[in-house]
Amino acid sequence: MKISIAHTIRNYNKKNLLPDIIAGIIIAAVSIPISMGYAQIAGLPAVYGLYGSVFPILIFALFSTSPQFIFGVDAAPAALVGAALLTMGVEAGSEQAMEIVPIITFFTAFWLILFFVFKAGKLVNYISTPVMGGFISGICCTIILMQVPKLFGGTAGTGEGVELVIHIVKSLRNINVVSLILGCVALVILIVSKKLMPKFPMAIVIMIAGAVMSKLLSLGEYGVTMLAAVESGAPHLVIPQIYSYNVTNIIGVSLTVAVVIMAETLLAENSFAQKNGYRLNDNQEILAFALGNLAGAFTGCCPINGSVSRTTMSEQYGGKTQLTSIIAGFAMLMLLLFGTGFIGYLPVPVLTAIVISALMSAVEFHLAVRLFKVNKAEFYIFVGAFAGVLLLGTIYGVVIGIILSFVNVIKLAADPPRCFLGVLPGNDTFVDISRFKHIYPIRNVVVYRFSSNLFFANIAIFQKDIEDGIKEDTKAVILDASGIGSIDVTAAERLDIIYRKLKSKGIKFYMTEHITDVNRQLRKYGLTDMFEDGAVRKTLVIALKDLGIEPPYPVEGNHSTNHSLVRRRVENSVEEYVWAYGDEAFSAIESQIEKEIEKLKLTKDFDSLISGNWNELATIDEEEWLEHLEAHIAEIGRISGEDEENIARRIEIRRKKIHDKLKADHPELLERMEQRHKNFDEQLKKHHPEVYEKLKELMKNIDVQ
Repeated sequence: MKISIAHTIRNYNKKNLLPDIIAGIIIAAVSIPISMGYAQIAGLPAVYGLYGSVFPILIFALFSTSPQFIFGVDAAPAALVGAALLTMGVEAGSEQAMEIVPIITFFTAFWLILFFVFKAGKLVNYISTPVMGGFISGICCTIILMQVPKLFGGTAGTGEGVELVIHIVKSLRNINVVSLILGCVALVILIVSKKLMPKFPMAIVIMIAGAVMSKLLSLGEYGVTMLAAVESGAPHLVIPQIYSYNVTNIIGVSLTVAVVIMAETLLAENSFAQKNGYRLNDNQEILAFALGNLAGAFTGCCPINGSVSRTTMSEQYGGKTQLTSIIAGFAMLMLLLFGTGFIGYLPVPVLTAIVISALMSAVEFHLAVRLFKVNKAEFYIFVGAFAGVLLLGTIYGVVIGIILSFVNVIKLAADPPRCFLGVLPGNDTFVDISRFKHIYPIRNVVVYRFSSNLFFANIAIFQKDIEDGIKEDTKAVILDASGIGSIDVTAAERLDIIYRKLKSKGIKFYMTEHITDVNRQLRKYGLTDMFEDGAVRKTLVIALKDLGIEPPYPVEGNHSTNHSLVRRRVENSVEEYVWAYGDEAFSAIESQIEKEIEKLKLTKDFDSLISGNWNELATIDEEEWLEHLEAHIAEIGRISGEDEENIARRIEIRRKKIHDKLKADHPELLERMEQRHKNFDEQLKKHHPEVYEKLKELMKNIDVQ
């Protein structure tokens, strides 16, 4: 198992040096209040939070494959440890707490090493983007709610969403006006500067300004909370007293903490990796978590986790590699050795504003909005994961999101995309009958495409579709199984029943287009009769040939079977736009017209614009192209220098030739062309009424004879 060390700082690019240094200093600065606060939540003296921001973060930086993620004392593990101490009857901040917490951290590292050995990082592959987005947003909102009371002089909240809101409401009874003004002004400045000067290190400026104001104006005398002073000195070695306590409960707590660290940090890391286009080694990340926590255990710290807020801030200020973490770790060490006096001048509301502003930019509500527009099911998965994290906690949020994702997968598989296929008269391309008006079923044949694996949850839909598609004159049913990759035993049994039932009615059944492995499965389930009877064929065409049907395929009704030039499927033709863009086809075609008009400015070649050579247009395609050109007659006239009426006349002459050709070769399609022309006029009248009226006036005076 290959381990990469200092992965993100090999072959270091010097242009990243200054951004990494600036981001590292900012991370160290904002880690001061965050780490101290969470250390106290975990039942330790505040200074141990700073210790957790030295060696654990340095070791993580050396072993992590993420170029940007930041490790440190964070909310979820601290809260779990603090709650565990309460259940054990251990007083926070006591000597006993200072002995038990490192033991929990040690066993957390032990569990993480086991997760690494068993390659548990692969589990993150089963977590979807909506789950990740809801998870990250839930964590960010939870931490924001924790921090809000500190803006107006209160203390940080603990617990989940409801408890945090209750704590905020209670804190409103004792607002310190100076703290509120200080925190809100700092937050507004940070938000505005993020929009106007995103790379400017405003957080450092705000922090220094807060310390200067605290010194000059004695803000503490106005009730503004300052960070507690801490003793100076580097972290010292602590040996976890494993044999001094009954570790049964401790092992259980540490397992929960380890699972939270792995799930929360891996999810967050992968979210940032996907957003910024790089890859992680998930399993090595777990090793980095383990070694970071091992370093934390031997310096007396609580369990260490990945920090979304600090990572977001690093990203905001241009941190590119784990040199950011190394700078942050050494900066924290220098602070502990020489600058602890500075800590006492830092106003908590200002530091809180810095943390909240970073978290606000990490919330992924924009993803929720996009999901709501394009996929309601995935939107609800996002909401489920978000609400779960916010109201119940990290693990519950992930579990809820994963369960909803699997429910959605089963729902989609149980009701998969499927359709009946037909052809355009004279064409041998199979197309969904519901897509286009002039696609017709092959005479006496039902061609059915099923685009999912066949299994117990969808075989009933499969059977119903086929039975509903059969008519009195049906002689054969052909299954296009190109979307079927596997068949379970329930589906195989039902398929055999369908096959025999159709056979008893004198209707031939063919299964075609599937992968070879499906044949192996069919034989394994005992459906050998289908092979012996020739019901399993490689392609649709071969199945039709076996029925004695060859191109041009006869279709239902009285339609010409001559090969149709007007339906040539050519890449990027207008018909392709209609297929690709659906309801947005009008806008898409207009966009292409505008590009062609831009070319006209350079070439002045109006003939090529109406000649029908654009992307090898077929007849109906060219007719629609000309319709769109008519809407731009005034602009074309200005560019080419031709008279508008002359342009309109030339377009109409070209259209008449198309009309005459279509009338001679394919009269059955004239109605379709006229309907398209009518639809276009309606769209033009709706979007450009002035152009529509002018065009009508021009056409009155045109003689195309």
